[in-house]
Amino acid sequence: MSWERPPGDTPLVAIVVVCGLLAAAGLFAIIRWGGVTIVPPDGDRTSGRPSAGEVTSRYLWWLTVATVAGLGAGLYAGVGGRLVMRLLAETSPAAQGRITEADEVVGVISLDGTLALIVFAGIQFGVLSVIVYLLIRRWLPAGPLGGSTFGVGLLVVVSTFAEPLRPDNVDFGIVGPGWLSLLTFGLLVVTFGMLVAALAGGFSSSLRPLAVPLRSNSRGVIAGYWPLLLLVVIFPLGVLALAVGLSSCSARDCCTTRNSGAHHGWCLWAGCCWPPQSWPACPAS
Repeated sequence: MSWERPPGDTPLVAIVVVCGLLAAAGLFAIIRWGGVTIVPPDGDRTSGRPSAGEVTSRYLWWLTVATVAGLGAGLYAGVGGRLVMRLLAETSPAAQGRITEADEVVGVISLDGTLALIVFAGIQFGVLSVIVYLLIRRWLPAGPLGGSTFGVGLLVVVSTFAEPLRPDNVDFGIVGPGWLSLLTFGLLVVTFGMLVAALAGGFSSSLRPLAVPLRSNSRGVIAGYWPLLLLVVIFPLGVLALAVGLSSCSARDCCTTRNSGAHHGWCLWAGCCWPPQSWPACPAS
């Protein structure tokens, strides 16, 4: 296929190079922080009745860690998916110009299409995946095996119904070969899961919890929570997550009533009793 730049379009080479650099950064993060476990705030390891300020601090800490891991891994999934599609287009010369199930043209890469893939597929998948990871991580193996186990689990579950690995995906009959499609997308999903764990562990080790009262924090500590701005801008429901969580955390009864069976459901949603390791300190009646 020709690599010439169509008039008015972003150069194909530039998109591929940028995607390649971002994907390489994701792999570097896996190598750098793949064995780092999440280091929760001190408040998550203590018992007793936390104040509203302490619960708010805990909520914002976990939400920031989740944002970094979700957005970072989602970006990796988006650019990685674009690179895989590019590879499969190159290995399928007879398919050039054909229309895929998603109404895309095989062999054509645009800036708009790449951004849409990152935002509407990669980042949304990343945000949902990191929530699942934080909820089940206590049952995953320690160290690097935790991330890889999570990635394999995602591959097994997601491949049954989600694009592009679902069994009835007709695009596998357009681009290929089939074994290469399964191998590349499979590796992408597994390394995506590993990156979720690596980013969550790596960022948690450097993020300082907000002190109580919150106004006593230095600018340096507050600046560590800048990813929340990205959550609000890129993922509009982040505004809802912040509003619901902070309003719920302002109620002192949330996550302090140790004998309430309903505590696990509502407070987990609000983020007040996140993460799971705090549950044993909050037994149901």
